[in-house]
Amino acid sequence: MVSAAKVLAPSVAERRSFQRVRVKVYGRFMLEDRSEHPCQVIEMSPGNMALRTDCIGEPGERVIAYIDHIGRVEGIIVRTFQDGFAMTVLASERKREKLAAQLTWLANRHELDLPEDRRHERIAPRNPISVLRLMDGRQYPCRIIDLSLSGAAVEIEVKPAIGVQVTLGTMRGQIVRHFEDGVAIEFAVVQRPESLNAEFNTTLG
Repeated sequence: MVSAAKVLAPSVAERRSFQRVRVKVYGRFMLEDRSEHPCQVIEMSPGNMALRTDCIGEPGERVIAYIDHIGRVEGIIVRTFQDGFAMTVLASERKREKLAAQLTWLANRHELDLPEDRRHERIAPRNPISVLRLMDGRQYPCRIIDLSLSGAAVEIEVKPAIGVQVTLGTMRGQIVRHFEDGVAIEFAVVQRPESLNAEFNTTLG
């Protein structure tokens, strides 16, 4: 179990930073040009966080993010990487304490393997036939059982290992669960309803 004291404890390697905890929550962020983009938080502390996203800002750029279960977070991009960026979290001491409590809950929720978040409506697409592609280029036909803005369940003959990065149609994600006839996929970022509607002929709103 992760404690709030541990989350707030300064890192030995970086005296002025906080220890990050691994989380998996979604959200949206706005860059200085006021463009908005979906994202997934992969690590976070009361003082900084790392986001996975298709749109990467520039170091020094100010960001305003709205993260599920956490709320509004402001900060500055300090580092970019292949599929995202790291940013500071600008917050008062009181806000940092609140963040520490929220991160403690999120980290323990993940550690205890609590039921997956079903906050997004799941429906069966009118066009369920698709293709699942692996990072090494292999691809397999599959049938989408249901999908939502954050993931999909697909019927498929092969079962890539949990954690493997895949692409369903044009949506990037990873395998998060196996079941008798297929696998569950969690998308890398929360999708826009119009994107899923166009690709899979759904009626998500």
